[in-house]
Amino acid sequence: MNHNTNNSITTKRFSTRRLVALALFTAMAYVISMLSFPVFPATPYLKLDFGNVFILLSAFLFGPIEGIVVCLLKEVLSLINSSSGGVGEIANFLMTSAYLILPAVVYRYKKGLRAVFLSLMGACVLGTVAALLANRFIVFPLYMKESAPTVFAGVFWFVVGFNLIKTVSISALTFLLYKRLSGVMKKLAVK
Repeated sequence: MNHNTNNSITTKRFSTRRLVALALFTAMAYVISMLSFPVFPATPYLKLDFGNVFILLSAFLFGPIEGIVVCLLKEVLSLINSSSGGVGEIANFLMTSAYLILPAVVYRYKKGLRAVFLSLMGACVLGTVAALLANRFIVFPLYMKESAPTVFAGVFWFVVGFNLIKTVSISALTFLLYKRLSGVMKKLAVK
């Protein structure tokens, strides 16, 4: 690959229009994430929000790297009013990144409702597994210290259920919104 080709790719990836669009997706993800609510009374700290819809939409539109960047920027903004000292934000970044990578990559190479649907279902599994690992080895040990394994074992099924509800809800909303917004979103994208 020659130097001019590299400059063209870089210019395209970091064009003003794309940066503005990514900033808009980051802002929407952050604002919507503040509207969170607990799903299970037994685990009120597991709160559902729909900010990841905008992260996933950005990943579909621009690609997996851009989706991960939007996710990272949203989590950095979330540090402003964090009650977890950054622990929840790190865990959410890891889970969301694992969740969005499969559908974003699949969508790059295979468009169509069937491919999107199947990749979103796979993403729900990946996101839930990543959430289990992040909670077990990052969140609970940093909050609970020595009692982390016991406490995590007691809420294991709540964590599984919550993350399945979260990923399936986000997938369904993204699936419904993408088709309705695709015309507007494609005007923002510079491929």
